[in-house]
Order: sequence, then C-alpha cells, then structure tokens
Amino acid sequence: MSKGRDYIVHSIQPWDTYVATVLKYITMELCKKNRVLFLDTPLQRSFQLFKRDAPETKKYKRVFSGQDTDLLQVNENLWVLYPKTVLESINWISNPAIFDSLNKANDKRFARQVKHAVDKLGFRDYIVLNDTSMINGFNFKELLKPSVQMYFLRDHITKVAYHAKHGIRLEPLLIRKSDLVVTNSPYFSDYAGKYNPNSHFIGQGCDIDLYSDDDGTMQIPEELSRIPHPRIGYTGFLTSIRLDIDLLVHVAEQRPDWSLVLVGPEDQAFKDSKLHKLSNVYFLGGKPGAELPGYVKGFDVAINPQLINEITNINYPLKLDEYLAMGVPVVATKTWFMNFYFPDDSYLAANKEEYIIEITKAMSEDTPAKHKARILVGRSHSWANFVDKIYHQVDSLEKKQ
Repeated sequence: MSKGRDYIVHSIQPWDTYVATVLKYITMELCKKNRVLFLDTPLQRSFQLFKRDAPETKKYKRVFSGQDTDLLQVNENLWVLYPKTVLESINWISNPAIFDSLNKANDKRFARQVKHAVDKLGFRDYIVLNDTSMINGFNFKELLKPSVQMYFLRDHITKVAYHAKHGIRLEPLLIRKSDLVVTNSPYFSDYAGKYNPNSHFIGQGCDIDLYSDDDGTMQIPEELSRIPHPRIGYTGFLTSIRLDIDLLVHVAEQRPDWSLVLVGPEDQAFKDSKLHKLSNVYFLGGKPGAELPGYVKGFDVAINPQLINEITNINYPLKLDEYLAMGVPVVATKTWFMNFYFPDDSYLAANKEEYIIEITKAMSEDTPAKHKARILVGRSHSWANFVDKIYHQVDSLEKKQ
C-alpha cells in the first residue's frame, strides 16, 4: 500500500520560499499518513562565489558551519534536508556528454547526503517523488534505488531558457525511466505518454482548510477594506513572464471607477510599469500565505490576467481553485487549459477588451447560488483528493509489479 510509507520528495523549488508552492502543499498532505523527507535545493557554486548575500547562500553557510541543522524536523512525520554539499554550476556547458558526466557527479554528491539522512531516519522501501527537477536528481533512480520513482509533470519549464538548454533533452529520458508519471494537465499526460505508458492526468489541489469561510467570520484586511468597490483583485507573484501588464493597464484606464488590487511581490517590469501611475491601481505587496484568503474574500471579482505563451497556455493555475473555494467570481485569460478545465466555473476572456466585458458580466450575474456552486468546485480539488489519486496510481503500479 502507498500509505504508511516513506517518501522522498524534491523539486526545483526550495523549502524556504516566500510563496506557497504546489509541492509544499503535497508534502504537507503526504506527511499526514506517511514519513516524508523533503530535499531542499542544494547550494550552487555560482551562488557560493558570486551571490554571497542571497538568502539561500546565507542559509547554507549556517548549515555548513553547524549553526543550523542540515536535517530539520518540521513535525512528527516530516523532515527537510539541507544537503551539506555544493553542486558545480554546469548549465553553461553545451556538450551533452560532458554535461551528463558532470551532472552525474553532482547527483552523486547530492545522493550521498540523501543516503545519510535516509539511514539516520531509518527509511525503507521509499518512494521518490520528483517535481519537475529534470537536472538535479536526474540520476536518483540509479543512485538511490527507490521502490518507486514518480515524476510529477505540472509546468512547461523547459520553455524557460535555463531549463531549455539541457531539460528539453533530459526530461523525456527521465520520463521514460520513471516508474510512474503524474500530471496536472491532459496536455502533459499526452506528452509524457509518448515516452512512458504509465502517465496519468490527476489534476491539482487547493488548501481547502485555509480557503474556507463557512461561518462567515473571516476578516477582510483593513488596508483592503479602505479601497473602494468594485474591487478587481489578483493574488500571487506579479511577474511579466506570466502576466499581461498591458491588459491590466487597459482595464484600469478604461474603467477608472473600478479598483484594481494587486497582492504580491513584483518583478522589475511591474515596478517600472505604468500601473504605478494610475490612481485606481493598488499594489499591496507580498503577504503571508495564511492572510491571502482574507484578501480574496474582499474582491468583487478575482482575476488571472495571464499572457498566452508556451508556459501559460497549458498550465494549471493554482490560484483558480483558491479563488473558487472562496466563492468569488473569476475572470481569467482563455488559455487552452482554462478553456478545457474551467469553462463552466469561470469567465474567460481572449483579449483585453473581453476582460472588461467578462468582469462586468461576472459582477452583474453573481448570485448566492453561484457563490455556493463555486465553493463546491474549489473544494472538490482539495489536496487530500489530489494525494489520494497519487496513492491510487502507486497502488495500481505496485499491484502490476
């Protein structure tokens, strides 16, 4: 059985990240019924040499000196490993054979640290869950010899320059040698299925306990309460790689009677954008994850103004379930995935002109019945349901072995 087991999970994202991550949510759900070792991303040589003031560099400096533990126990069933090793920065190397050789040497260093932790914790017959890490950990199946190696494909990160350099070549190889592939999009399951028949679309999840206001007592933050209605809001990292700044400017300029509320840290493009010059646009900055539901509750309409590109078009936006779980009307860009998965639960706009039409419609058509229906949709995508699907796939696989 896949419950009551030992899991090792790792990703391209660290444990100590400001925003909530999909794998962190999955890890917290897994550790309710299993022992879990989360592998933090090891320190890269380039960071050690040239980014000494970066938070991750300072963290690992404390780990290496013994000021911080390398094996942090988070709760009864969950540990985070901060590997006491430095991986060589090799992504600049173009020759595949040389890169693969050096990457294997990096993975051996990484795996030694994992084995020390595994032995200390007494993990046995463990399942490795790899979340889109097609470079670090590529060789873990051979080096760690897990009972099951599972690859979780949930984002088109090979379209990002850093990962494209070698990831386009390595990811199909990793998919092929994995025992099981799970995805959050039918597009990804079709893609992975070309290399591994054990590839399955299982959706995604939402923190239902956090995004729940059954008794109506959740407080709307005071800074949001002072902003005039109607409030058209977004929560999340404000990044120009994924979000359409021109669209947001258009909405704010065309409807000065609307308040455009943006909650989250900004990249430089957002900081330099015209949005900061518009009086009806409110930047509220990054907030702890536990506070975000209160902001969503205070929106009249929640939006996801994505650009349409190779990364976003097939991506499952985590915030959609969070918005819906709060019962708020949702207007989102009409990406391939949104049109496939959420056509009946959101208002979809193909361009900036349609955004104004759909936001207007979302507000005018909102009713208590639709509010309740959206909550039910969001709750059906809980992390508990998502992880149960992982258990089902692992159990099915092991029955065949």
